[in-house]
Amino acid sequence: MGLPFLIILAVLVLYFLSCINILREYERGVIFRLGRALPQPKGPGIIFVLRPFDQIVRVSLRQDVLEVPPQDVITRDNVTIKVNAVITLRVLDPLRAVIEVANYIYQTSQFAQTTLRSVLGEVELDDLLAHRDQLNQRIQTIIDERTEPWGVKVVSVEVKQVDLPDTMLRAMAKQAEAEREKRSKIINAEGEYAAAQRLVDAARMLADQPIALQLRYLQTLTDIGTEKNTTIVFPLPMELVSLLGKFDSAFSAKKDNPNPPAA
Repeated sequence: MGLPFLIILAVLVLYFLSCINILREYERGVIFRLGRALPQPKGPGIIFVLRPFDQIVRVSLRQDVLEVPPQDVITRDNVTIKVNAVITLRVLDPLRAVIEVANYIYQTSQFAQTTLRSVLGEVELDDLLAHRDQLNQRIQTIIDERTEPWGVKVVSVEVKQVDLPDTMLRAMAKQAEAEREKRSKIINAEGEYAAAQRLVDAARMLADQPIALQLRYLQTLTDIGTEKNTTIVFPLPMELVSLLGKFDSAFSAKKDNPNPPAA
């Protein structure tokens, strides 16, 4: 074997080694042969790329996280907020992801920004804060319909953060404080009503059973006697108090009419 044969053999070996490509489990290779894409992507494992006739474009099938930059949004009730979101996507068809769009990640990001502004601009601030899951699902559906022709699946969309103006934060704090004060007053009023109802029931019971008032009077004296004080209490029978009341009424009537008519 001569030297030229060895040189040719070395060139062929180097060319053969350069044609070997190893694709990982999550990678697929879209092969362009003479400018035309092969119908099926290659991989994973060892594949041969016959350069310069073939060109390979590697596409990852793993989920990718895309953060949408903060967007200035004016809600339906004219509140200016800043909203950003996180989008999770993955490639289902590597061939379409390479052929149908130049950069599917950048294009998805642009669609996500416009969709985020348009969807959140149609709802009020309270709905945005209270029904965020429904809005996430709606945004995901809209973006997924646009990326489906590229072979890209939008797995989830999450509104990450909502930045409110300071004036709105103060107004919401005042509203929450007023709501708590309202509930406190309602609870206090309900307690007063229940206490008054109990007092009315107790008064009716004491009116039906006069002896109960006497027993209550004696119980009050017992409670006063147990305290360490210098108060002196003289118990008077309730009948005596009633009799004094009658005398007072008769005296007042006689005073008002000093000359009774003659019989």
